[in-house]
Amino acid sequence: MKIEYGAINKEGMAKQISDAIREAIMEGRLVVDERLPSETELAQRFGVSRPTVREALKRLAAQNLIRTRRGATGGVFVNRVSWSEAHDTLYTTATLLLGMNRIDFQTVAEARLCLEGACLPLACARRSQEHLDSMDEEIALQLSKGISDEEFCASDVRFHRAVVDAAANPVLSFQLVGIVEAMQPLMNMLTYRLRDRTHIAESHRGLANAIKDRDVDSAKERLNELIEYNKELAELRLQQRDDNKRS
Repeated sequence: MKIEYGAINKEGMAKQISDAIREAIMEGRLVVDERLPSETELAQRFGVSRPTVREALKRLAAQNLIRTRRGATGGVFVNRVSWSEAHDTLYTTATLLLGMNRIDFQTVAEARLCLEGACLPLACARRSQEHLDSMDEEIALQLSKGISDEEFCASDVRFHRAVVDAAANPVLSFQLVGIVEAMQPLMNMLTYRLRDRTHIAESHRGLANAIKDRDVDSAKERLNELIEYNKELAELRLQQRDDNKRS
């Protein structure tokens, strides 16, 4: 049985139905491009109304798990999720977790060092000229005059994404880029008023050069120095906030 049509409680019926279909997709009982039973059939099998089924399908569509096609051969089909869609979902979730749970900066910096540092051996081994060019392009932008804080922060994120992408492993990029990109805005928010942009850009240059030279140890050292610098700034900024509250 592809979908388990168990008894549905009155509380949260749409969620229970969407969970049952989602589980069938995740376990491979429903495969990519397979058509789901019709609304009427799902309603009969689950013992609920069609509006309840529609609400369940909306939940699945919001997760990019299904798509609707109109016409004689239309219906609701299991979606083929792309890497970019999966990345966007991970980024949004990670950003919400970091922002809403007020995770302390030390924890964020520690996680980022472990995650991004894990990419460096592969990045040094597999980096292409395109990856190196992307890093150099962001460094040049960061050193340019008149760049706004918002533009600098965005460039900072793109630079570190290029570092992760240089590992040339889509699974690593999926797992790490979303997390690194979610962490970076939090780090930027705390440190942007205090940081020396030139120092940041030159630190990026040192990391890019180490990757270019395929020097893993140097790359890890440069990344560690960069994160330690940001941690020091964040601690100073948080101390300033505490002092202002007490005064």
